[in-house]
Amino acid sequence: MNWTMPRPVLKVVAAVIGVIALGSFSLGVATAPARGRLPGERAEGGAAVVQAVEATPLSQERIEGPPPPPEPTPEELAKLEAEKKAKEAAAAAAKLAAEQNPAPKADAGAQVPAPDRVGDLLASPPPQPPPPAEDPPF
Repeated sequence: MNWTMPRPVLKVVAAVIGVIALGSFSLGVATAPARGRLPGERAEGGAAVVQAVEATPLSQERIEGPPPPPEPTPEELAKLEAEKKAKEAAAAAAKLAAEQNPAPKADAGAQVPAPDRVGDLLASPPPQPPPPAEDPPF
């Protein structure tokens, strides 16, 4: 293999990396607690229970979901009924107008081609910004 650094320099770098790795491992072992606990095990010495002051209980709405919407008043029911009747009357009038004045039908074989947007772009390309007055130094 062809290295760009001399072999002795590579050995020094490898030794430094090894010393750092061994040092970090030994510091991790030295600072570890004497005996760890498994999840669910109680700590020795009976640690006191900490009371959380800022904790708040969940609201009833969050537990049961939002309350149902209020029942509509008679005025709102009348307004909704009037809107429904107006929509039905408009639909019936539109249907009657369509039956009386049928739209001219196009031939089934003759389809209107879609506009050629790409051709329009090629025919008139967008304007280009003017070239810079001086090239930047490299």
